[in-house]
Amino acid sequence: MSVDDVLERVTFDDKGLLPAIIQQWDTKEVLMLGYMNAEALRRTLTEGRVTFWSRSRQEYWRKGDTSGHVQYVKSAALDCDADTLLVEVDQIGAACHTGARRCFDVDPLEPVVLMGDS
Repeated sequence: MSVDDVLERVTFDDKGLLPAIIQQWDTKEVLMLGYMNAEALRRTLTEGRVTFWSRSRQEYWRKGDTSGHVQYVKSAALDCDADTLLVEVDQIGAACHTGARRCFDVDPLEPVVLMGDS
């Protein structure tokens, strides 16, 4: 499937963005969530490095260009509604701008955990 075919399938939100879950390819750690517009998705799928659209700065940013904490694309898949992207990467260094390995390490919550039927 061509990149143009993929872009035709994607359901971007009303701001033209697609949430992208970034996961370490071998350990399956969920590293971070970022957003891509059509061009960021195109770059990610064709350049082998993850590119996001910064909602705060209103510009493209390629993970690792300033920090050295690069994300090399291993695979990518759309969810069943084509409105969320999963990108498996080889993460070099920290994924979070705080320096943490994963963005979800910094504020753990304590939800009630129910036991399912076995």
